[in-house]
Amino acid sequence: MKKIAEELLDIEAVKLSPNDPFIWASGIKSPIYCDNRLTISYPHVRKMIATGMAKLILSNYPDAEVIAGTATAGIPHAAWVADELELPMIYVRSKPKDHGKGKQTEGVLKAGQKVVLIDDLLSTGGSVLKAATALQHEQANVIGVVGIFNYQLADLDKNFADSKLTYHTLTNYSELLEAAQERNIFTQKDVDSMLEWKKSPKSWK
Repeated sequence: MKKIAEELLDIEAVKLSPNDPFIWASGIKSPIYCDNRLTISYPHVRKMIATGMAKLILSNYPDAEVIAGTATAGIPHAAWVADELELPMIYVRSKPKDHGKGKQTEGVLKAGQKVVLIDDLLSTGGSVLKAATALQHEQANVIGVVGIFNYQLADLDKNFADSKLTYHTLTNYSELLEAAQERNIFTQKDVDSMLEWKKSPKSWK
């Protein structure tokens, strides 16, 4: 959905800087910085996201029984989507609590229930797949993942294939670049450079 990409640009949840790249924690240089946490502060954007995610789930995972959110960014979106679909909602901590019962999943989850996991951003899929594994350890049947945005990196598809899971996002890197290009924000040379990053992020620049 290019409209979502346009909204992310409008609220500056996504910033593009091909000539002064961002440095990821992994050390990779990137022309894009994405902070989808900003979307929760814009009612019209978060409503659009919730409605879009609900449609993705109805189309791709119509038998979903529980909506799960990843801590912390996926939690508010999971709540809004669960409300749209009138389904139970749970969330998954990044690690088990170090006190009490040591739970990693909060909310009511019954063994075998079909769960769709929601995150705000998919890069290589590492964190959301760890959350999926945590749910599977609690006997959940994780049937898929839904997110707002993905970078379209090859590692994402590989990691999901290895985990035998599927994912769907509302928008992606290509649509974002199209939206930016239509606004004449960047030269064609800048756009070409940013497309090259997607092909080989580790060797870019």
